Amino acid sequence: MLALIMAGGRGSRLAMGEKPLVTICGMPMLRYVVDAFACAGCEVVVVISSRTPYLRNWCTAQGVVYYQAAGNGYIQDIVEATTELEEAGPIFTSVADLPCLTPAIIARVRAWYRDCGTPACSVWIPERLCRAYDCRVQYRETVHGIPACPAGINVLTGSLIAGPQEEARLLLEEPRLAFNVNTREELAAVQRYLCRNAGA
Repeated sequence: MLALIMAGGRGSRLAMGEKPLVTICGMPMLRYVVDAFACAGCEVVVVISSRTPYLRNWCTAQGVVYYQAAGNGYIQDIVEATTELEEAGPIFTSVADLPCLTPAIIARVRAWYRDCGTPACSVWIPERLCRAYDCRVQYRETVHGIPACPAGINVLTGSLIAGPQEEARLLLEEPRLAFNVNTREELAAVQRYLCRNAGA
C-alpha cells in the first residue's frame, strides 16, 4: 500500500527551518514517520515542494523516494502526487510531523479501513489526549459522541482522488497520535516523551 508523507509546507509556526528535518532525540522528525510506514510494509513516497530544498537533498542522500509537487496546498498536492504516480488503489496520506507514529498503529488503521467498506477513512483521537500531553487543539469535531481531533492520517482511494470520497471515521484511544508538532512547546513535549522512552 502506498503511503504519501506530506512534507512540502513552510513549517512557519515552528519557525525552525524545514520542519521535517528538525531533530528529535538525535533523528530528523521525518525519519520516524518514514520508518513507521516502511516497517508496516508500505511503499513510502515523501511529497515535497520547492519550499523544501534541504528536504529534497536529505531524501536523495537517504535513498528515500520523493515526489516534488507544485506546493499549491495540502489537498492539491495529494491529488497531484496520486495522479502523477498513477495510483488507483487505497493510499495512506500522513502529515510529516507525527514522530510517535508506530507500525502497529498503521497496521491497525489499515485493518480497520479494509473492514469499513468506504472509499476513505480518517483517523481521530479524543481531544482530552491532546490536552493531557500539552499539545494544542487546532480543530475538533464530535466523533462517535466524543470531542475529537484529527490525527493527520487518512486513507483515500486513488482512482477517486479528483473528487469527494465517502469517509468512515476511526476514533483511536492512542496517546502517540497526540504529538502533532507545530509549535516549540509541542516539540518540547514530544522530546520529553520520545527521549524518555528511548532511554527506558
